[in-house]
Amino acid sequence: MDFTITEDQELLRSSARQLMAGECPTSLVRAHMNDPRSADPLWAHLRAWMGIAGGPLVDLCLFLEETGAALAPGPFFPTAALFAPLLAAVDHDLLPRVLDGDVTGTVAMAGADGVWAPNHDPTKTFVPEADSVDHIAVVGAGPSVMVAGRLPARHVATVDTTRRLAEVDTTSAGAGMAVSPDAIRDVLERAYVALAAEMMGTARWLLEATLAYAKSREQFGRPIGAFQAIQHKLANVALAYERGWSAVYYAAMAIDSGDPDRHRAAHVAKAAAGTAATLAAKDGIQVHGGIGYTWEHDLHLFIRRAYGSEHLLGTSGWHHDRLGELLVEPAAR
Repeated sequence: MDFTITEDQELLRSSARQLMAGECPTSLVRAHMNDPRSADPLWAHLRAWMGIAGGPLVDLCLFLEETGAALAPGPFFPTAALFAPLLAAVDHDLLPRVLDGDVTGTVAMAGADGVWAPNHDPTKTFVPEADSVDHIAVVGAGPSVMVAGRLPARHVATVDTTRRLAEVDTTSAGAGMAVSPDAIRDVLERAYVALAAEMMGTARWLLEATLAYAKSREQFGRPIGAFQAIQHKLANVALAYERGWSAVYYAAMAIDSGDPDRHRAAHVAKAAAGTAATLAAKDGIQVHGGIGYTWEHDLHLFIRRAYGSEHLLGTSGWHHDRLGELLVEPAAR
């Protein structure tokens, strides 16, 4: 497995970073909190990049890392990381239009317990952007998949005000087409890693912002970053970030190459990204002190995304449990 990022991928990452810097300021993120349609101009740009959802996962991760660093709201993540891969798994004829950026979609899978696994529950929970996308793919027991238009959705307020989640009533969706459990597993593992990549972008912003503040904020005539207690916090966050970033791209490359270790790597990536993002959030607000608690400062926006994403598609603890099952399984045979 070649771990080198190619020149084309470096260009992709640079282009994504420039796009987010120009089209997704935090003022847009704040406006989206009150009016979701405020993100429509951003989608007008992101739709041109939907083609990467049908390519290597590494490319999608590089792009999502930059959207995570900008807290990009709207339908890009659920369409690229959830909807498109599921359509590809069932060979749905809507996929070309999705990759062309013509239509958006999301996936409704988690039941009442919030676990992303096929189930009989008619009400699906934690469905991203369910009230704004064009189509919803409902995953039921069996497993089965039914692609429907708009379905009754109720917005659910969460700690993350930058990503809209909803409960969806799927009773009117009708019967779905049968799909293999392995196909659903592969779609979910791809989504775990994609979300983990987005989380690493959020963690990177938190680390960089906290480091910059520690260098500029003075106390007792010295930058607070000169004090050992602050240095230890920053070092621990930096280590968690490097560990998480490496785990994400190892998992993405393992999935792209069909490596047998991809199943374990996907859980490691989501768990490591969750650890890095939440640690960066916790220590970031401690280092920022009083200013970090103000509404006017952008720090709380990134903290909300970090903790919201930690719980979406399974917490770090949940993924550690799944990893444990995969490690024990061969020994039980």
